[in-house]
Amino acid sequence: MKRKYFGTDGIRGRANSQNMRAEMALRLGMAAGHTLRRGAHRHRVLIGKDTRLSGYMIESAMTAGFTSVGMDVFLVGPLPTPAVAFLTRTLRADMGAMISASHNNFEDNGIKLFGADGHKLSDDIELQIEKHMDNGINDHLVEPKQLGKAKRVVDAHARYIQFAKSCFNGSRSLEGMRIVLDCANGAAYKVAPTALWELGAEVVSIASQPNGFNINEGCGSTSPEYMCSEVRKHRADIGIALDGDADRVIIADETGTLIDSDQILALIATHWSNKGTLRGDGVVASIMSNLGLERYLNNINLKLHRSPVGDRYLVQEMRSRNINLAGESSGHIVMSDFATTGDGLVAALQILAVQQASEQPLSKLARLFDPVPQLLRNVPIGSDDPLQKNNVQAAIDSAHKRLENRGRLIIRKSGTESIVRVMGECEDETLVHDVVGSVANAIEQAA
Repeated sequence: MKRKYFGTDGIRGRANSQNMRAEMALRLGMAAGHTLRRGAHRHRVLIGKDTRLSGYMIESAMTAGFTSVGMDVFLVGPLPTPAVAFLTRTLRADMGAMISASHNNFEDNGIKLFGADGHKLSDDIELQIEKHMDNGINDHLVEPKQLGKAKRVVDAHARYIQFAKSCFNGSRSLEGMRIVLDCANGAAYKVAPTALWELGAEVVSIASQPNGFNINEGCGSTSPEYMCSEVRKHRADIGIALDGDADRVIIADETGTLIDSDQILALIATHWSNKGTLRGDGVVASIMSNLGLERYLNNINLKLHRSPVGDRYLVQEMRSRNINLAGESSGHIVMSDFATTGDGLVAALQILAVQQASEQPLSKLARLFDPVPQLLRNVPIGSDDPLQKNNVQAAIDSAHKRLENRGRLIIRKSGTESIVRVMGECEDETLVHDVVGSVANAIEQAA
């Protein structure tokens, strides 16, 4: 069944319109609260957010929705998405909610929901929530004496900082390390610099002055050029760029050169495998990860299991195969020994631990394989689905035939934006550009 509100990573839209109106957030709180009730005890939900101006409106509306169906609300304010998942578990909440549109600009916002175990909700549960949102939601309102109440968790930041520090398994000190940290003017602007400083690092914190409008604006994981220039300027040992809700990370080495996320995944997998801490027969990556990563892992007797795009699907594949490491090229790195979702800060700490153990600069460490030439084009679309048009299907079929067994062609509609992603990879770089261009042009003409 097609979902009406939820995409690949929660609900997302332009603030104060579409799916991000206060009225929608109210109904979502009521429906989710009712759906996830699991007994007669006093239920509680934890709500976090990033730094967008619209977060105030959505937070208030969701609080009203949850309390109207008898749930108590714990408010933690601006905190990373993985912190919300962590605190949902440790505070024994029945569910968690994160208000964020991740890497999007401030005009957008979104809502991600977690179960009591800190994992994102399944498709089936999201469908149940949608059904309640549209049908008889007022039937679940509680009597006045059963209304929920809201309170702020004053030590939420300290709890997450201590957790993040406990995940660092290096020498337990970053003394002597100079780190450029780009917080994207987002959810991690307080906790990430504090955690790294308390571990002993000299932290050059940039994009850490949010004003409600500047989240992801020319900074963060989607605009890492600023971070790279600051690494060179300050002669730092590493650059770390988070996105708006800090569940993904982009890394630069000491020369200010970006390190591909597939290389990061290979680096951690190799280190963990050598230590004997890598669980399962390999790692999980999305369908967008480079073929070079798969070949490298095979050469060291590890398998690459692919999942659909989105850290929720990475986690599902990890759990089904008892694997403790996964990642995707966008910067999500999931380590189930530490967290239930992508955590940019914890992933960065694992990279620092590998660097400490090897005593080598990242420029030497994180070039483990030669990537297969890959090209990605994002094609804007309207409300109609151009992938159903005959000329688009003909272009896709032709591209597959030209690639044959020499490479891959992946075409997928984004679950968070009105675009179609066209990705191709093959040893023949000219052929890759040609087939991706032909499919992208056909989609543009049909859109």
